[in-house]
Amino acid sequence: MISSAMDPPPFDPLQPSIPISYPLKTLEELESRAYFKSFHYPFNKSSVPLKSSVLDNRPRILVCHDMQGGYVDDKWVQGGNNESAYAIWHWYLIDIFVYFSHNLVTLPPPCWTNTAHRHGVKVLGTFITEGSDGIETCNKLLATKESAQLYAERLAELAAVLGFDGWLMNIEVSLDAAQIPNLKEFVSHLTQIMHSSVPGSLVIWYDSVTITGELLYQNQLNEKNKPFFDICDGIFANYGWEEDYPKLSAAVAGDRKFDVYMGIDVFGRGTYGGGQWNTNTALDVCKKDDVSAVLFAPGWVYETKQPPDFQTAQNKWWSLVKKSWGVVKFYPNSLPFYSNFDQGRGYHISVEGVQVSNSPWNNISSQGFQPFLEYKDNPTPDSIQVLVDFKEESYSGGVNITFKGTLKDNNDFTARLFQGNLLLGELPLHLTYSVKSDVGSMLGLSLQFSSNLDERTLVLIAPWEANQLSNKFSKVIVPHMVNTQEMAPGWVIQESSIQMNGYTLTEIHAVCYRPKPEIRKLRLEHKSDESEVFYKSSIDLTTEEVINNKPPGVLLFCGSIPDDQTCGGSQHNINNDTSAQVSSEYFAVLGHITIKTSKENPVFPPSSSWLVEGQYIKLSSGSQGSKKLSVKITWKLKDGSKFQSSKYNIYVEKLAKTATGNSGGRVEDIQEYIGVAYVEAFYVYDLAIPSNITSLKFIVQVCGVDGACQKLDDSPYYQLDVEGKQPLTNLDGDI
Repeated sequence: MISSAMDPPPFDPLQPSIPISYPLKTLEELESRAYFKSFHYPFNKSSVPLKSSVLDNRPRILVCHDMQGGYVDDKWVQGGNNESAYAIWHWYLIDIFVYFSHNLVTLPPPCWTNTAHRHGVKVLGTFITEGSDGIETCNKLLATKESAQLYAERLAELAAVLGFDGWLMNIEVSLDAAQIPNLKEFVSHLTQIMHSSVPGSLVIWYDSVTITGELLYQNQLNEKNKPFFDICDGIFANYGWEEDYPKLSAAVAGDRKFDVYMGIDVFGRGTYGGGQWNTNTALDVCKKDDVSAVLFAPGWVYETKQPPDFQTAQNKWWSLVKKSWGVVKFYPNSLPFYSNFDQGRGYHISVEGVQVSNSPWNNISSQGFQPFLEYKDNPTPDSIQVLVDFKEESYSGGVNITFKGTLKDNNDFTARLFQGNLLLGELPLHLTYSVKSDVGSMLGLSLQFSSNLDERTLVLIAPWEANQLSNKFSKVIVPHMVNTQEMAPGWVIQESSIQMNGYTLTEIHAVCYRPKPEIRKLRLEHKSDESEVFYKSSIDLTTEEVINNKPPGVLLFCGSIPDDQTCGGSQHNINNDTSAQVSSEYFAVLGHITIKTSKENPVFPPSSSWLVEGQYIKLSSGSQGSKKLSVKITWKLKDGSKFQSSKYNIYVEKLAKTATGNSGGRVEDIQEYIGVAYVEAFYVYDLAIPSNITSLKFIVQVCGVDGACQKLDDSPYYQLDVEGKQPLTNLDGDI
C-alpha cells in the first residue's frame, strides 16, 4: 500500500509522483487552467456518478467537513497506510457534503465524491476569500463583469470535469459597494453555468459579506443577504443564531425555506445549544421550524479523541443526529446492490474470500454501502453485540459485520442492516451472502416488502430448519449453498431467489438463531473436514429439488428425521447425546450481500480486448544488485467502449529465469496485491525488484458493480522486461 509517512521532495504538479489531491491557491492557477496539465489531474476524477440529481423537498442535512486544514489522509488518491484515518460512514443521514479548507479553491478529493455519490449524497467544493490576500483576490475577481464570468466558468469547468456537484461560496472580506454588482454576477453566472453543465448541481452562499459590502454575519436569512440567496441554490447561515432565527429565516425564504441551511458548529464555538454532544439541541430547533441544517466540522469527535474510541464515539454522536432528524437516504434503491460494509480503512484486504494484503490501509473510495446499524449505549452481556469488525477476516475489503454474544436455544435475534426503497419488477431477485460461524450459530436474512396497499410481507432466507421462526414470517426460503472451500476457505456462500413483482423492498435484517440439536451434532461431526450438511426444509423444497441442488461432497439431512431414516440415499443416525449440546455463546460473521436480477456474474471483456500501457517509467538502483521501479500504468478498451466496473485491483508478478534459462517463471507463484484504482490508471512508486527478477507482469483485475472480480489469469496485464536494464527515466513507456 502507498505510505503517507514518506517525506517527498518539494511538490511539482507536473512531475510524476504518488497521486495526491490538492487545492488551487491563486486566481492565476484558476485562470490558466494549469491544473489540467498536472500529472495528478487524471487520478482526481471521481468514478461514481450520482444516480439521482434531485434534492428531496424537505429539510436537509448538509455536512461541512473542516478538519486540520484539509487534505490529510484523504489526499492520497490511491490510498494511505493509516488504519485509524478519519472517515464518515453515516451517509444515510446526509443530503449534501461540502469539502472545506482555507485555500482559495478547495477541490474535494475523489474518495469523498466516490463514496458520497455511492450513497446518493451531493458533494461541493469551496471557494473562499479571506484576509488581506482575499481582498487582493476580490479586487481582481470583481474588476469587471467579464472577469467575474471568467472565473465562474473556470470553477464550473473544474466541478464538471472532476465529477463533483457544485460550490460553497465564502466571500469573507469587506468589499466596496461598487464591487457588489460584479459579485452578484459572479454568483449568478456560476449558478447558471453549473446548472447547465452539471444537472442538479448546487451553488450555496455563505452568510458573510452583506449586500452593502460589509463583512457582517447575519446568522439568518434577511434583507442584507437575501439578494445573494435569490440568485443561487441556498444559504449557509453562520452558526451564531438564536432560537427564533430559523423560524424568521423560513418566513423570509417563503417556499424556498428548505434552501436555508442553519449553521451548527460541532466544536460549539458560539453555536446555539453548544454543539458537541448537544448538537441535537440545535438540530431539533431547525427540524421544528422546517428549515435545513449544516453540521460544521463533525470531525470534532476524531480531533478531540472522544472516549472510549473513535468508532464507538462516532456511532454514538451520529445516533444523536438520527434521533433528531431521522434517516434521509434509503438503499438499496437500484440494482445491482452490493455491500461488503467496508468503511475505507483497516488492517487487511480480502478479495472474494481470500486475504491479499495484511498491511494497514485507508482509502475512503473503498467504502461499500454502509449498514444502518443501531447504536446501543450499554449493551447487556446476555444479548448479541453487532459491530463492524476490523480484526476478523473479511470476505471482501477490510471489514465484516460480526454478531457475538449470548443466544439461548429457541431464541432469535434480529438486527437491521439496510432500509431500502427498491421497487421490484417481473424479474426475480437473486440474493447472495457470505457467512462464517461457530457450529451452534446460524445466520439468515430477513427481507421486508410492502405492497401498493401498504401490506407488509416478511420473508426469511435461512439455512437449516428454523421452525421456531416460521410463525414470524410470511415465507421461509432455504438458500442453496455454493461450495467455495477452494476459492474462499472458511466461508459459506448462500444463494437464493425470490419473485415479488410490484412490491417494494423496504428493509433487510440479519437473523441470528440456533439450529436444532440434531443438526448441531451433524455440524460438529463434519466440521473438522470442512464438509457441510445441506439441510432441506420441507416447507420450501422437495427432496428431489434438494438432491439436485446439493453441492458435490456435501452431506444431506432432511427434516426432523427419526433415527436411521434416510433421505435421498444419505443415512445419518441421530440421537440427542451430550455431544450435540453446546454453550449459549453465539458467534457469526457476515461478509457481504449481493442483490441482482441475474444469477450470472458479469461477462468481463477478455484480456486481449484491453490496451494496457506503461508511461513515466523510472528505473533506479537499489542495494545488492536490486532495482526500484516507478511507472504509470494505464488501460482502456481497444474499441473505445466503457465497461461498467466498480474498481480495479492491481497485482504484480515478479518473473525470474527458469532453470533452463528461459525468462517467465513466477517467483514462489506469487501474484502480489499492490493497490486499487478507481480510474483507468495506477501509479507504481519505488517497487522493489530483486536482482534475480527479469520481468514484471502488472495485472489489472476488473471488478463489476455487483462485487464480482475477473479471474487473475483472465485479466488484462502489462509486462515490462527489466533484465539488464540500467537506471533510467523514460516518459514514453519503453525501456
